[in-house]
Amino acid sequence: MTEKSRIHAHAGAWARSRVAYGCAVAAVILVGLGARHPGLGLPWPLAKYAGSVLWGTMVHFIVAFAAPKAGVFARAAAASCVALLVELLRLYSTPWLDEFRMTTAGGLLLGRVFSVWNVAAYWLGILGGALVERLAVRGDPRRR
Repeated sequence: MTEKSRIHAHAGAWARSRVAYGCAVAAVILVGLGARHPGLGLPWPLAKYAGSVLWGTMVHFIVAFAAPKAGVFARAAAASCVALLVELLRLYSTPWLDEFRMTTAGGLLLGRVFSVWNVAAYWLGILGGALVERLAVRGDPRRR
């Protein structure tokens, strides 16, 4: 295999990775929105923290989409930092930010109230996303 064809093969693998990560983000968003749907009748704590765990998983896959060449541990660490920063942002208050937080999109993206429990749920979701990713890579014969 020539150097040029090897580079082309790696570029194709990264493109496939981005497609897979993009699909994972979309799937996690749909499941997360579904988990919070009142029609399911889930108890409030389960619905709330399932959504938070899935939000962390989504952040992991967004980071993976943005940096497919980075290792799983590096992406999980970056996602953990992003999740923590978003949660800490809840401690900052300005009128325009508070107004955005009161919208549905603002509540889903940024949340409304700081909670250490949310950080724990996010990190659990990030860990879950990293484990799913490792299992998927282990099962992919192209990545051995």
